[in-house]
Amino acid sequence: MFHDRREAGERLARVVEGQNRPYPLVLALPRGGVPVAARVAQRLDLPLDVVVVRKIPIPGSPETAIGATTAEGPPLFDHKSLRLLGLSEEDLAASVRAEQAEARRRVRVYREGEPGPRVSGCDVVLVDDGLATGMSARAALTALRRQDPASLALAVPVGAPSAVHALADVCDQVICVEAPPDFGAVSLWYEEFPQVTDEEVLSWLRRCPRRARNDAPRGDNRPEVSGPP
Repeated sequence: MFHDRREAGERLARVVEGQNRPYPLVLALPRGGVPVAARVAQRLDLPLDVVVVRKIPIPGSPETAIGATTAEGPPLFDHKSLRLLGLSEEDLAASVRAEQAEARRRVRVYREGEPGPRVSGCDVVLVDDGLATGMSARAALTALRRQDPASLALAVPVGAPSAVHALADVCDQVICVEAPPDFGAVSLWYEEFPQVTDEEVLSWLRRCPRRARNDAPRGDNRPEVSGPP
């Protein structure tokens, strides 16, 4: 069990630190992944940014997700659940548009009007506070893969073993500190697991640089990460 997200981030950072990543970039899944990723970025002296993912709810059941999307999509769906519920992707088109609009709004808020990172050529480590079904992580990893990173890893303090294994097809590595067989839920593995606010997300992001370090490589096919000064 982890005391809180800070401790989880410290333990995760020690694992990530041992990886050989020449051009690393840490990205977080807001909101809960940001405090964890911030500890990783701070310990390793790396730039930090976000990948915003929104869950697509079942019509009439806003708390139950049947898919996920980034700001630009395309969305990913749990097709088995779609079939069981007699739904099609077209039935959820309006919901997808609404969630993508909200994702774009959050991106603007979190980045405070600055451009996002250039992922191409970087060794990307995507961080969240835990992995349950893996739907949100899959949507984020799929979107990142299309941006041609040099390598792509998912790093979490705790995760369901089934989700850890299932995501191996959309990234190069899944780093998971603890994968208990009796997983249950992410919150069960933290002594303190409060909701993270937008204000806290911004506070964490402001403590970490969003531009690559001054010793970032130049002149080869792995470009410097762009972002605010």
